[in-house]
Amino acid sequence: MAGTESKKQSAEKKPKSGAKPQQSGGKKKEVKKETGLGLTNRKAENFGEWYSEVVVNGEMIEYYDISGCYILRPWSMSIWEILQAFFDPEIKKMKIKNCYFPVFVSPGVLEKEKDHVEGFAPEVAWVTKSGNSDLEIPIAIRPTSETVMYPYYSKWIRGHRDLPLKLNQWCNVVRWEFSNPTPFIRSREFLWQEGHTAFATKEEADTEVLEILELYRRIYEEYLAVPVIKGKKSELEKFAGGLYTTSVEAFIPNTGRGIQGATSHCLGQNFAKMFEINYENEKGEKAMVWQNSWAYSTRTIGVMVMVHGDDKGLVLPPKVASVQVIVIPVPYKDADTQGIFDACSATVSMLCEAGIRAESDSRDNYSPGWKYSQWEMKGVPLRIEIGPKDLANKQVRAVRRDTGAKIDIANAGLVEEIKKLLDSIQQNLFDVATQKRDECIQIIHTWDEFVQALNQKKMILAPWCDEKDVEVDVKARTKGEMGAAKTLCSPFDQPELPEGTTCFASGKPAKKWSYWGRSY
Repeated sequence: MAGTESKKQSAEKKPKSGAKPQQSGGKKKEVKKETGLGLTNRKAENFGEWYSEVVVNGEMIEYYDISGCYILRPWSMSIWEILQAFFDPEIKKMKIKNCYFPVFVSPGVLEKEKDHVEGFAPEVAWVTKSGNSDLEIPIAIRPTSETVMYPYYSKWIRGHRDLPLKLNQWCNVVRWEFSNPTPFIRSREFLWQEGHTAFATKEEADTEVLEILELYRRIYEEYLAVPVIKGKKSELEKFAGGLYTTSVEAFIPNTGRGIQGATSHCLGQNFAKMFEINYENEKGEKAMVWQNSWAYSTRTIGVMVMVHGDDKGLVLPPKVASVQVIVIPVPYKDADTQGIFDACSATVSMLCEAGIRAESDSRDNYSPGWKYSQWEMKGVPLRIEIGPKDLANKQVRAVRRDTGAKIDIANAGLVEEIKKLLDSIQQNLFDVATQKRDECIQIIHTWDEFVQALNQKKMILAPWCDEKDVEVDVKARTKGEMGAAKTLCSPFDQPELPEGTTCFASGKPAKKWSYWGRSY
């Protein structure tokens, strides 16, 4: 996480986890003092350390003994599964089928496409030994699967009736060379899906690129409650070896950095040429296919944490939370403890039957206050408390994770009210994130305005001449401790570009508006 992490974090020193809770036999003051659940870093003051602390204490990841590799714990894996449960049926509607290819790549195949291999060369990990013996030919571990899959597309595609060929795989990839490993955001091994499709015409490929990109927008905005901008990457930032790249771009206000959320590439015919993916068309003529590739990864989870998390820990949108409602009994001395526990169990059953993911925390060696802090740390969207008064009044007290608001709800209409609250939390998280993101967007026209906005951690919308040399120059002129500025994307939703508008960096006639900034 360039520019946001201290040397301690870049060396992957494990942040402190919360201390073990005081057992129930301790005094109240000691319980409050010694739980250790609070974060030691604030989001606004030390973002890198805060983020590392949140993903560990929120039980999302555990550090592994190999730098840049992380254990995904059930709390985060369940989010990945929910996103997969949305995306997989959607691509199946598009007649895309799942498959699996090996993780290993022969060097001859990997190096067949020059631009592609150059783009990934520093990140490729190689297997060089088997036991104590050196391999005669080293074997690469896939950083992505174009070169793994396309020799077989060449074998399987012969005639126009073999098209389109539309495959996807859910798998892991390895990208080794980078600085500042960061859980979810930049890791040496990560989970993703990668789609690889081949068509007879460019029009079919172009259509699919945007259909997939819309699914990625929905993942971020409808599930993760993170606003994104859909657009096209510059020639400098596009996928190595591809024709053009589209992406959804998010922004982290606390760091002033953009982050590429997911990409959908039109590969054109470049890979088809290299791998001889030809077919016989309806006229009996030899033709080359048009190809796409597209992917989103577990980076999605990190973006969600960065955008919504606060100084109490994670804040999970209800749609992706494995536990949407946590029910906590609050017994007092001489209270009907069994009645309270029974009410909690009945509440959980009622909510689960209605399709709400609910659990109760009936552990007797933790105080209610400690449980509140732990579930807040884990980001559960809604907490329900049931105490003696609630039992007597046939109600529950609901506490929102996003706002902290407390609402008393009668048992009679509980399910409907909880559903409304969860919908409200989901929408509020998106609205707040959108407002914070929009407050960071600054429209500029000159280089001086650009530099000033960059120093203020803004996401910059600027008129640009769309020339690669100019972007290279901007990177060189802004290079510093915080990292250089680059294009994030040129939005599909283009503002009006008045005649005579000049490029902010070169003074040449501007061709489009583009977002610029520092990025992850």
